[in-house]
Amino acid sequence: MINIEEANKKAVENMMEARPVVVGVAPAMDVIPGMKDNLLLHAGPPVTWERMAGPMKGNMIGALLFEGKAKDAKEAEAMLASGEFEFAPCHDYASVGPMAGVISPKMMVYIVEDQVFGNKAFSGLNEGRGKVMRMGAYSDDVIQRMDWLNNVLGPTVDAALKSSGGVDLRSLLGKALHMGDDGHNRLDAASILFTSQLAAHVAKVAKNSDVAFDVLKFMAENALTILNPVMAGCKTASMASHGVEGSTVVSIMARNGTDFGLKVSGLGDRWFTAPAPHVKALYFAGFTEKDANPDIGDSVITETTGIGGFAMAAAPAIVTFIGGTAQDAIRTTLDMYEITTAEHKYYTIPYLDFRGTPTGVDIRKVVEKQLPPRVNTGVAHKDPGVGQVGAGVVSMPMSAFEDALIAFADKYGI
Repeated sequence: MINIEEANKKAVENMMEARPVVVGVAPAMDVIPGMKDNLLLHAGPPVTWERMAGPMKGNMIGALLFEGKAKDAKEAEAMLASGEFEFAPCHDYASVGPMAGVISPKMMVYIVEDQVFGNKAFSGLNEGRGKVMRMGAYSDDVIQRMDWLNNVLGPTVDAALKSSGGVDLRSLLGKALHMGDDGHNRLDAASILFTSQLAAHVAKVAKNSDVAFDVLKFMAENALTILNPVMAGCKTASMASHGVEGSTVVSIMARNGTDFGLKVSGLGDRWFTAPAPHVKALYFAGFTEKDANPDIGDSVITETTGIGGFAMAAAPAIVTFIGGTAQDAIRTTLDMYEITTAEHKYYTIPYLDFRGTPTGVDIRKVVEKQLPPRVNTGVAHKDPGVGQVGAGVVSMPMSAFEDALIAFADKYGI
């Protein structure tokens, strides 16, 4: 007879004890196991070209332009529709990607190593907010920025990380939550901490002072500089929690703009999916909900492992970006304690008397209380080529959790 409580305790303990450290930056082809020249990784559960959301198609087009495999968007789209390329979830390759989340072979990715369990995870370089490739944009200026990020910033940061000995993300995030971050959409403090830890090393290893200036300026001005390595760090924590027999803890949540998907620790590699929900958002000037694509991205791996929307009580100022009130942020965190199995050992919330963040979503509690996980997220335009149009809060679809619970009962004869 399985002991679900003990299994969940082990899964969540592993999740919390994982100690991710950013150790380097390298081309995806060189470091992601199984990566090959015709493989394009994407956010969320599996999806075909025909079913891909507009921003994901835009990111795919941008990836081929960046790689030099297509001369223009029309040629790229024809190649992507031809069957010449394989598409697969980032999550199935120990990787994560924000929003459309595309990783192509030549793209530089952060390498994050879990110092406790030995897992490695990967995520690309962050472009900032607005008109960016991960939001589906692919104009010349977007591709030029990607070229600079991959050819200048990436190698410089890699050398700086090696010079510094790496950056401990668990320690950094613990500090950032005490400085008003949530670990997902509000990473102002974490990005500053990350940049400051690397600044002296960037100055030491950069080819010249102009490169050092440009790299540090970009990192300092981009409040999401650390989002991608944080996501990869959360991925290592989720990997540590996965595969515990008899556990009802969710180890992956992700969206591709068409579907939401989740995996459960005790149910192997099966995806449980449902239609991606629409985000209740605060829109940028000139855009409305009619412009918005449904929820998209792997960044909900942060909530899966106890930060992001689950830690919004630590970051009430985030409502200036996603809408709502400070009380809404606090209420979200309090609600999430109802569907999780533990309070995080290392991520605590000053406003709640340093209570640990709610960690380890339990599918039983979600279904019993009819209370789905709530996350904060960016919103991409529904059409390829446009980019970000807002940000907001969204609840994950109940049916995926219900299907997972039925499968769990079937597998374990409950």
